[in-house]
Amino acid sequence: MTATAVRPPDPDVLAAARDRLAGLATPAGALGRLGDLGTWLAACQGSVPPAPLDDVRLVIFAGDHGVAAHGVSAYPPAITAAMVRTFVAGRAGVNALAAAHGVHVRVLDLGVDWDLAQLDDVPADVTAHKVRRSSGAIHLEDALSADELEAALGAGRRVALDEIAAGAQLLLSGDMGIGNTTPAAAMVAAALGLPAAEVTGRGTGVDDATLDHKTAVVQTALDRAGDRLDDPLQTLQAVSSADLAATVGYLVQAAESGTPVLLDGLMSVACALTADRLAPGAAAWFAAGHRSTEPAQALALEKLGLEPVLDLGMRLGEGSGAVAAVPVLRSAVAVLRDVALLSDLM
Repeated sequence: MTATAVRPPDPDVLAAARDRLAGLATPAGALGRLGDLGTWLAACQGSVPPAPLDDVRLVIFAGDHGVAAHGVSAYPPAITAAMVRTFVAGRAGVNALAAAHGVHVRVLDLGVDWDLAQLDDVPADVTAHKVRRSSGAIHLEDALSADELEAALGAGRRVALDEIAAGAQLLLSGDMGIGNTTPAAAMVAAALGLPAAEVTGRGTGVDDATLDHKTAVVQTALDRAGDRLDDPLQTLQAVSSADLAATVGYLVQAAESGTPVLLDGLMSVACALTADRLAPGAAAWFAAGHRSTEPAQALALEKLGLEPVLDLGMRLGEGSGAVAAVPVLRSAVAVLRDVALLSDLM
C-alpha cells in the first residue's frame, strides 16, 4: 500500500465555523467540547454550519490471533466466530447501541479461525474480504506474509470506499478478536518506542499472573521484530493481524477521502496511530469516541493529540464506545446549526 501526507480538514472553513461559534447566543466557551467537535465536523464537511449526521456507519473488522492460544486472554479463541454470528443476528452489545442511535453496522471476517462461509446464517459479504484463518503468533512468527498484508490493507481501503459511496458522513471502526489487545499493544509500543511493560493491559480482565505472561509475550514480539518496527508496514507484517491491518487501510482511505472517523478503543486507536505513521496528517480526520481502560490507548491518544468524548470505563470493544459517543457529535452539529446568532437578537 502506498500512502502520502494527508491534507487537513479545510482551515478556512474551520475558521469560519469558529467565528460562527463565537457569535452564537451563548456565553463564550459555554458549549465546551461541543463547540470544538462542531467546528471540527464543519471543517471536515467543508460546510458552515455542518450538515446533520444522518448517515453514520460502523465497520467491525473481525479476526483471530495466534497469541490467543498462548495464554494471553481470559476467553478461548472460539468466541470470535460466535460473536461474528451474534453481530450478524443483531444481538451483540454494539448492535443494541447502534439501533438506539441510528448507526449502520457491518461486520467483516478478515481472519477468523473458522470457515464462516459454510454457515447458512452468515451472509457472503461477511467473508468476502477474508485474508487467512487466524494470524501468526507474533512472539514466534510474523502475523502476516507480505502478500497477506497487502491484501488486508487493500480490503480495508475498499470497504471504506464502499461505505463512503453508500453515503457515510461519519465512519466508525470496531473490532472483534480474542487476544487482539496483545498485537494492538505491540503496535502502540512500536510506534512510540516503548517497552511492553508500559503498554500492556488486562484486555478482557486477566489476573496478575496472566498479565505478567501477556507482557512477556508482547516484549518477545517486539524483540523478535527488532528494527523492523521503525517502518509502519513492517510493523504491521510483524506484530499486527489481518483484521488490524485492514482497519489501518480503512482509516487511511477515510482520511484520504476526506471523511471523518470516530475511533473506538485500543484496537481502533492503535490502528489510527499506525495509519498516521503511514499517511502523516491522517489523525486530523479522527476523533476519539471514548477512553478505554487499556494503558496503550491513553498513550496513543496523547501522541495523536486526541481527547476522548466519553470516559465511561468501557472495555467492550466492538465499536461500542464510538457508537455511544455518536449522540454527542450530533449534539455538536445541532448547536452550531440551530442556536441563534447573538447579532440576530440585537
